[in-house]
Amino acid sequence: MTRTEYRWLLPSAMADPELPGDRCGRSRRTVRDWAVDLTAFLCAALIGMLTAAAIEADPTTPDSVLFADVVIGALACCALWVRRRWPVGVAVALVLTSAVEPVSAGAMLVALFGVAVHRPFRPVAAVGALALALAPVQPYLRPDPETSFTGATVVGVLLPLLVISWGMVVRSRRQLVLTLRERARRAETEAELRAEQAQRLAREAIAREMHDVLAHRLTLLSVHAGALEFRPDAPTTEVARAAGVIRDSAHEALQDLREIIGVLRSPGESDGDRPQPTLATLESLISESRSAGMKVILDNRVTDPAAVLAATGRTVYRIAQEGLTNARKHAPGAEVTVTVTGARGEGLTVEVCNPAPTEPFEQVPGSGQGLIGLTERAALAGGSLDHGPRPDGGFRIRASLPWPDRP
Repeated sequence: MTRTEYRWLLPSAMADPELPGDRCGRSRRTVRDWAVDLTAFLCAALIGMLTAAAIEADPTTPDSVLFADVVIGALACCALWVRRRWPVGVAVALVLTSAVEPVSAGAMLVALFGVAVHRPFRPVAAVGALALALAPVQPYLRPDPETSFTGATVVGVLLPLLVISWGMVVRSRRQLVLTLRERARRAETEAELRAEQAQRLAREAIAREMHDVLAHRLTLLSVHAGALEFRPDAPTTEVARAAGVIRDSAHEALQDLREIIGVLRSPGESDGDRPQPTLATLESLISESRSAGMKVILDNRVTDPAAVLAATGRTVYRIAQEGLTNARKHAPGAEVTVTVTGARGEGLTVEVCNPAPTEPFEQVPGSGQGLIGLTERAALAGGSLDHGPRPDGGFRIRASLPWPDRP
């Protein structure tokens, strides 16, 4: 694998990741490092001893030269123990030494291999070029009587090339392994983030759905409980009717809560068998509010409510439900108008308006998140929602939703 191919394979931020051995001795040797260094030392020493034995077999070699060869070769092998701290420096020194000292050739090859494994291409190419340039020097200064000058030079060129190529292959493989590990770690991290995001979205969906459904029921409970509190002398029939509404609203709130949690806990995005509110069921919402004592006028100009997409119809229903809930909280006794207009291809418009309250009332506490949730619902449906006070002191909620030509 070439360096260009490797850069294409890796992400831009990891084109040349740092290997554990690239840290120039900043970390302590592990057991594996000691084993590798001992093996490299023994290999270099074995090559040096074989070379020294060949030199000793030549009767023309003086004893002083042989002694110098053995000493220099031993020092060259010992220098390999510091190659992790100064790999390039040790390799350059051994390349220069091996040009005049054959016994240090084994240590020089080991140093070249270490540089190729632990250093980028540029220093490896520089040290390799130096070794190739000095390859003819040793056969010229100390020729082998059994080998020609050309043959010794060729061997002196091929061995460094072979060792450097082997080291670069090892480095490329290690970089690939590190990259795959990093990608696996990033994939695990991204999977955890996606799981956390899914949990957060599920919690938001639960909170939004609970607010939309339960706020309507609980507001009825608050209004009628307040009426019983401030009118203890009300006729028995009115007290009984208010108590019935409270009982029915509490029962329906609990039932809605069970259904919502059951749906949200089910796998996937399916709503299961639970019937969902749509535009066609808007009449039942208005009837429920009227039975609770509200004055509601419904102006539904959509000729075929069943033709509206289920998701769009559910959004219209929730907007109307939230508008009625807010009117019941902040303008009790006021007449609320719910208007739904639109046609296929033109879009749907739902508007909930109420005038200013005409009688004093006790403020029902609220979270203030309902209108925020409605705005988000409308945006998710591809539409928009506006809300705000009217000049007469009332309040208006108006949403525009898409209704495409084709379902």
